[in-house]
Amino acid sequence: MTKVPKVVVIGGGSGTFVTLSGLKKFPLDLSVIVSMMDDGGSNRVIRDEFGLLPTSDLRQCMVALASSDANETLRKLFTYRYSAGTGITGMTFGNLFMAALTEIYSGNQEKAIEETCRILNVKGKIIPVTYDKTNLIAKYDNGEEVLGEHNIDDPDPEQGQHKLTKIYVLPKVIANPAAKKAAKEADLIVFSPGDLYTSVLCNLVVGDFAKAVKNSPAKKIFVINLMTKFGQTNNFKASDYVDTIEKYLGKNIIDYFLINDSPDYPKKILEKYKQENSILVKNNLSTVKNRKFKVIKKDLISSKIYKPNKNDKLTRSLIRHDSDKLASAIYELVK
Repeated sequence: MTKVPKVVVIGGGSGTFVTLSGLKKFPLDLSVIVSMMDDGGSNRVIRDEFGLLPTSDLRQCMVALASSDANETLRKLFTYRYSAGTGITGMTFGNLFMAALTEIYSGNQEKAIEETCRILNVKGKIIPVTYDKTNLIAKYDNGEEVLGEHNIDDPDPEQGQHKLTKIYVLPKVIANPAAKKAAKEADLIVFSPGDLYTSVLCNLVVGDFAKAVKNSPAKKIFVINLMTKFGQTNNFKASDYVDTIEKYLGKNIIDYFLINDSPDYPKKILEKYKQENSILVKNNLSTVKNRKFKVIKKDLISSKIYKPNKNDKLTRSLIRHDSDKLASAIYELVK
């Protein structure tokens, strides 16, 4: 019997949704390690009023990995965002569903996640990086520290101009043993595109999860973002992503850096990004010396322009990777 490759995706947010949506079409044993520090939008209510761990990233992964024969109405419900109602405007049905299910299971959120995956017929494993409550903290080159994933993700305009130098969690928490096990047994570990610090690297500052990734025999691929992110990756070039991931994992741990080489960006959208202090990430990986990684250049950009939900209060990426192009490039490394 042919061994099905085990692929572990690390991340959160729309970038991970795009990655999983493509990868699920291939014969893979898929797992996703999801960050659990989100405290903005719906997650603020989930954390502050329900006293639960955030569920938005989990929900997006569930919808992405829901099998093609899953009830389409259910999938639409899980992404539905309320436009009215005191206290629930902007909330998603999926987040409220999981909150209710947790209460039904006497506060056992792990059981609620498993049951939701069963209901949506999820093809893969969705693994929170931790089941402990914690907060993300960012330190900047001016000595200031900012508490909370949302405040880091959507910074004060003045603070956002400073360079983010370090992130950590408080209180310190342990990594989910299932997350470490998945990393250890993987054939390929994928760092998905997404907000570098608040969706990707935040997983590596939880307990000893970074050590588990570093020691894994799996090949490791890092997908470089299409655009910079104000407050996190100001004026970043591709080499800056290399330097940053190496701060958390060490040198020569990443085997592949995957980067878009298509110039077909919609000019009107680029102008909008410019107003948000975001620019294209330039490929200068040829300037990085004394490294063993391989650079993979592909046309990875989607022709679709994301249209944000009018009831969504958070800023979303308008230009995204194409899920099929991205998944095909990743699958080439394991097939």
